[in-house]
Amino acid sequence: MDRALVEVVLFLGILVGGLVTVVVARRLRADPSPDGGYVTGRDRRFSLSDARAAAIRWTTTTNHREIGLLYIALGTVAALWGGIDAMMIRTHLLTPEANLWTEQTYNELFTMHGLTMLIFFVTPVFFGVGNYFLPLLIGADDMAFPRLNAIGFWMLPPALLLARLGIIAEVTGKVLGLVVPADWLTALFALREPAVGWYLYPPLSLAPNPQTNFLILGLHLSGIATTIGAINFITTVIYERDESIGWANLDIFSWNMLVTSAIVLFAFPLLGTALLMLLFDRTFGTTFFAVEGGGPILWQHLFWFWGHPEVYIIFLPATGLMSLILPKFVGRKLFGFKFIVYSTIAIGVLSFSVWAHHMFVTGVDPRVRASFMATSVAIAVPSAIKVFNWITTIWNGDVRLAAPTILCVGSIGLFIVGGVTGIFLAVIPVDIMYHGTYYVVGHFHLILMGIIPLMMFAASYYWYPLITGRMYDRRLALFQSTLLVAGSALTFMTLLALGFLELPRRYATYPPRYSGLQVVATVGAFIIGISVLMWLYNMLWSYFQGRPLETSDPWELKATEQFTPEWQWFEDRLERERGIPPSEPAVIRPSYVPPREVRPPSLYGRIAPVARTVASDAWAGATGGFVGTMLMSGVLFAAVILGAFDLESFANLATLVGLPSSVALGYGLFLVGGMTVWSLLFLSLGEYLPGELTLVTGLWYATVIASGFAIAFYTGQTGLELVTYLVFVLLGHWLYGLGLAGTITYLGGRTRRPSTEETDRE
Repeated sequence: MDRALVEVVLFLGILVGGLVTVVVARRLRADPSPDGGYVTGRDRRFSLSDARAAAIRWTTTTNHREIGLLYIALGTVAALWGGIDAMMIRTHLLTPEANLWTEQTYNELFTMHGLTMLIFFVTPVFFGVGNYFLPLLIGADDMAFPRLNAIGFWMLPPALLLARLGIIAEVTGKVLGLVVPADWLTALFALREPAVGWYLYPPLSLAPNPQTNFLILGLHLSGIATTIGAINFITTVIYERDESIGWANLDIFSWNMLVTSAIVLFAFPLLGTALLMLLFDRTFGTTFFAVEGGGPILWQHLFWFWGHPEVYIIFLPATGLMSLILPKFVGRKLFGFKFIVYSTIAIGVLSFSVWAHHMFVTGVDPRVRASFMATSVAIAVPSAIKVFNWITTIWNGDVRLAAPTILCVGSIGLFIVGGVTGIFLAVIPVDIMYHGTYYVVGHFHLILMGIIPLMMFAASYYWYPLITGRMYDRRLALFQSTLLVAGSALTFMTLLALGFLELPRRYATYPPRYSGLQVVATVGAFIIGISVLMWLYNMLWSYFQGRPLETSDPWELKATEQFTPEWQWFEDRLERERGIPPSEPAVIRPSYVPPREVRPPSLYGRIAPVARTVASDAWAGATGGFVGTMLMSGVLFAAVILGAFDLESFANLATLVGLPSSVALGYGLFLVGGMTVWSLLFLSLGEYLPGELTLVTGLWYATVIASGFAIAFYTGQTGLELVTYLVFVLLGHWLYGLGLAGTITYLGGRTRRPSTEETDRE
């Protein structure tokens, strides 16, 4: 299978899907009219002059908010690109042999996935968030150097294109090869994506491949851009703060961006120097990293002196967002603000003293290794301070169920697991045993995926009303957030298990005994991918179709005295542009520990009502599942008579769980599944399906699960038999959905909770 064409088609498919979503949502857009109502209808056509004006505006802007959005847009595109690499890697690992891609292709995917996500996704997104909100948080009019800010961003798109030029050239060559002689395209096919690993270790990175030179230039250019952005952040925080904001009351996100920028200032110039040295080795015959010169170990020292601070460059902004957003949704101010600031500074300093723990297996002097083991364990202390302060902030708070809450709490849990496994790897004997295994991959991704992207999603939900003036689909956001946390835990904890079993990492093939866990990890990865697409759809669709805000305080921050400066700026903007007056809370709730007499009920008092509701729902679901399965069985019996369905499918179902091949046993399992798994799943997902939790929702649910049944029970029908089979499957599932939802409604089972929007209208 041609990897380049598959990747480009998937990437373009996502971009086209996003464009179609925007076009459809824009055509259906409802904007407020002067009399307070909403006018629906088509907007005027987007003309060429409009496109030219928009292009000039966005390519010449120096406004910090617009540049922030450009950073976020570029980071999102890079994330989708690198995410497709990850999905292709996990798909390849579904089987022990290299059946889908070759080993060479696997190494190319592995190399570019890591570099794309680290360099072109995470840092640009956090710099974009910082560009948009840091001046608002500190009361500045703009960044300290607006033009330099724009230059820093516009270095990144060509850097990304240089780094990924291999796949662009390959696809371009294959398309042109349809009409142009192959001899003319030799230069394009010579650019093949590097397969040396994202860490670019010599001597592999010294192998002849012209694309590696372009990759090095792209990375060097991105390093210059990042350094420019860091200088701008440091100058802005120090010199552009409002007079009322001192170091003691500087917000926690700005503190984290300040320390992050300081780390960038010391780390990225070193990476740039090392990359130029590597480029000289490749092109001019120097021997900085050649065996006969400085040696490959010198590259490892230089690379990881940048590489481990880089982990904190992308980690600290995420912790800043956590410390900023979490208190807003638990009704309490951040606990231990000063200690979190001190821990942030401590991480910034210690981050430069731990790089050699990546090199415990390289034969470094044991005394040197011992010192790096000590500092690697020590750096866990300031990280633990943050975790305990976050947990204490939640304690006895007024926790609100929202997408940012789920993401924050899920991030804490995943980060604890990822952090503890990192302490184990800091111990030399443990690291020597597990260094080359999937244990490192699981640990690494529990940090990189467990808190960093999750906090990006939390920030997107928290500030989406401020950026767009509209509210996103909250039900979909709750479902997406839960799916993302569950998928991350399933994927990367499975990788930890593979590491415990000592499966080597970075290999395109593996022994068959590990295939079961690899399949589980791949399923989790696809859950992550689906949740990301849900988020993208929600963001794009809601920009045009989301409910316009009628208040500047959508999260009721004034009620807990946490109406921070960026929301004050938004309040002034709404009043100025749309005439929406400032809102005042009906009740001001304390944002510290509530007095004993108004504390929440005991643990039993909280669990008992939930247990009763669960038992009632389970009974109604089981009854509804039984009715629906009986109705579906009638349709399947008719399909058997017509020869469109084979009863032996039930026998195969029995063998899948280790039972004898028996139609009766298989049908019994089918009945049990219809009464338990599918009915409970319906009760769980019913709130997120169109329509009320009645017959309409049942039809939607049945239509979705019919595809799985059709694949699982397919027995090789073709032609008219296949069409008849699919029709009966769909009819049977519709009857199942009607019976399930109708019975639950009749028995008074779970009903959809009113949304916040519905409550507001009432």
